[in-house]
Formats: sequence, structure tokens, C-alpha cells
Amino acid sequence: MFTFLLWLILLVLCWPLALLALLALVLYPLLWLLLLPFRLVGFAVGGVLALVAALFMLPARVLRGPALR
Repeated sequence: MFTFLLWLILLVLCWPLALLALLALVLYPLLWLLLLPFRLVGFAVGGVLALVAALFMLPARVLRGPALR
């Protein structure tokens, strides 16, 4: 309720900024949903690249032998 009252005060004092804040509040979830597939593709590509790097480094890890403690 307090946030809404602050927004109303902002609307009275500087209505373009208040409308921009409201527009950002409405559009943020839509933008998040729009970018979600790209985020999932990024995770998948990162996982594939990590797998390729691990396979590439495997011979060196095998030839190095067991770790000395």
C-alpha cells in the first residue's frame, strides 16, 4: 500500500516518469518470458562446450597419472 501511495505521489509530481515506471513494471515479465528460450539455449550450449573441453583434456589427465597427496 505504501508503494502505491509513493507511486501516486510520483504520478502527481512527475507523471511521465510514473508512467514509464508502470510500463517497465508491466513489460518486465513479458520480456523475461520472451528471453527464456535464449537462456535455455545458452545453458545447453555451455554444457556441450564443457563436455567437448572435458573430452579434449581427457588424454592429458589420463597420462598425468594419479594425483599425489
